[in-house]
Amino acid sequence: MSPLGLHIPAAAVALVLVASTAAGEADKAKEERLVLPSGMEATFYEMLWDRPGQGLTYRFRFVAPGFTGEEEFDTIMADLEYLCTTYAVPRLANVGPVPAQVVVSLADRESVFGVIDPDVKQVFEAYRIEDGTCIWEVF
Repeated sequence: MSPLGLHIPAAAVALVLVASTAAGEADKAKEERLVLPSGMEATFYEMLWDRPGQGLTYRFRFVAPGFTGEEEFDTIMADLEYLCTTYAVPRLANVGPVPAQVVVSLADRESVFGVIDPDVKQVFEAYRIEDGTCIWEVF
């Protein structure tokens, strides 16, 4: 019985503890600074999986306040591949089935997915995952 005299099933208590732990891990991930190959610092913003894609798609969204969108193509690609390989891939085992595609985005600020905001500088690329490696999928 709880202090209020209510009977709370153990499964409900366990569910609350799991949800609290997951929320705490998400908050911790958002605080983690990731130093990219370009030298820029990024933070994890969110992961989406319920948006349309070509099969099961996980979208890992990152924010780097120093991102201008005018960086060299090779520099941007190295940063996105790094985020896919070192951040997204290790977390795929914890999220469910292996996706058909992982999309990694990098922006200068947080934004609402799918809403056009001309003030946000953002790039994204799609990858398929093979043997723990991110393979760039040219759109």
